[in-house]
Amino acid sequence: MEVSQLPLNALRAFEASARLLSFTRAGLELRVSQTAVSHQVKSLEEVLGVSLFERLPRGVALTDEGHALLPVLTDAFRRMSTTLSRFEDGNFRETLTVGAVGTFATGWLLPHLDHLSRDLDQIDLRLKTNNNRADILADGLDYFIRFGDGAWHGTNAIKLMDAPLSPVCAPSVAREMKTPRDLIDKPLLRSYRVDEWALWFETVSLPAPLARGWMFDSSLTMVEAAAQGAGIALVPVKMFQHDLMRGRIVQPFQTEVKTGSYWLTWLKSRQETNAMQKFRHWLLHSVRDQKLQFS
Repeated sequence: MEVSQLPLNALRAFEASARLLSFTRAGLELRVSQTAVSHQVKSLEEVLGVSLFERLPRGVALTDEGHALLPVLTDAFRRMSTTLSRFEDGNFRETLTVGAVGTFATGWLLPHLDHLSRDLDQIDLRLKTNNNRADILADGLDYFIRFGDGAWHGTNAIKLMDAPLSPVCAPSVAREMKTPRDLIDKPLLRSYRVDEWALWFETVSLPAPLARGWMFDSSLTMVEAAAQGAGIALVPVKMFQHDLMRGRIVQPFQTEVKTGSYWLTWLKSRQETNAMQKFRHWLLHSVRDQKLQFS
């Protein structure tokens, strides 16, 4: 049977009645009478040649055919509603799903939300944060802003900014340290990139101590732990300017080590949409204009 032959109002009446298991409640939702809903459902059953409901003394129950049809219609009406909601004042709002490591999302994207909302007001942006190990395809991402060396198989990558690392800690912990050597006997909070502290100690010409202290999959939680006095975190300090200005954490030594950069990435197999291109141009322009090329 052709879908075009099915009455839309009857399909809506069935979907609401099946979801609510009540012709009366379906009528209230659709703003029609219970009799009208019952009549529309009956007409759909006649067109399909099957019973969709069992009429019981105290209500209705779905037949096997009704159970099979309900999820299909619910999903179809949901997707239609989502798409139609993107039309506003004669314009179609494109949807863009961007993944970003949490550090970049809070340290750079959030402070730019006002500009983003103003400059890309016709794009419905959906932001997903993660710990740098998202699957672009599986997670349904158009773009993924991630940290690393820019070499990811099957992926386009545009460098956004360098992200050198430097130690940060609570003010009370910092008062106990005068030189980098004082870090050796302190708890060093670590990320899953286990060579970072070794590289930093190499930069200050000291042997790296035996790694001890907690390990984190997010710089955000690692800095929070450092702020609470749990140890010293090695993080991209430019992403934590708000915490530094508030005095929650301090940077006891200015020495930095570069282990990676932030990159805008997307699958090579993904054809860029108009919304993707607008976001990419906005992001690169914003990074360049505000001179956030960290060294």
